[in-house]
Amino acid sequence: MQASDMDGHGRSAAFARRLFAPLPRRYDVLGEVLSAGQNARWRRRLVDEIVAARPRTVLDVASGTAGVAMQVVRRCEARVVAVDISPEMLLQGRSKAAAAGLGPRLSFALGDARRLPFPDAVFDALSFTYLLRYVPDPQATLTELARVVRPGGKVASLEFHVPRSSLLRTGWRLYTHGVMPLIAAAGGGAWYRVGRFLGPSIEEHYRRFPLEAQLDAWRRAGLHDVGCRVMSLGAGVVMWGTRDA
Repeated sequence: MQASDMDGHGRSAAFARRLFAPLPRRYDVLGEVLSAGQNARWRRRLVDEIVAARPRTVLDVASGTAGVAMQVVRRCEARVVAVDISPEMLLQGRSKAAAAGLGPRLSFALGDARRLPFPDAVFDALSFTYLLRYVPDPQATLTELARVVRPGGKVASLEFHVPRSSLLRTGWRLYTHGVMPLIAAAGGGAWYRVGRFLGPSIEEHYRRFPLEAQLDAWRRAGLHDVGCRVMSLGAGVVMWGTRDA
């Protein structure tokens, strides 16, 4: 692994691949459990932003098992490309899409969000989910994501959040640092490692990249009308913006 691929907090492409490689089979179920049932609601809000733009082509980055990508295909007439760094996740997503009969409008590509394998300005919209915690330079990654979106196109994202209220933050910390690892342990050793990792990872992300800094980073990446909605008492946040002309 090159030094440029990893920083002091272990954020790297190789780390992400290792973390998620054992997870695809139970990813959707345990994802809902670990988010206390909120992940589906957050995803719907993200997809609302994409669908409202009435795109013909959509790139879904950090697609995982294609949960967001499949929603977009179901809710609008767009052709969607799902990109993820994990071949295991993509394989599971491809299997789900085929079983649901969504194959004709949903394709899959192995790729790194920091170096997307697409030309400039080719997609009408772009979504990404739980991504920026895993890259050493979020600003550079946002700029790369915006690069492949046409002027006037929509970009939207979903990420965990840390409640700002001290009372809610205390409850959130008890859940993410204590309860979540115990729940995850029911899924096996790989999920237990994820359960232990998530809480500290989310807190560290917001220490180094607070929400206000993220909104500014979206603007510096070439997006305007940037906004966000914090959801579920501060546990999740959906963000959006429009590509500059």
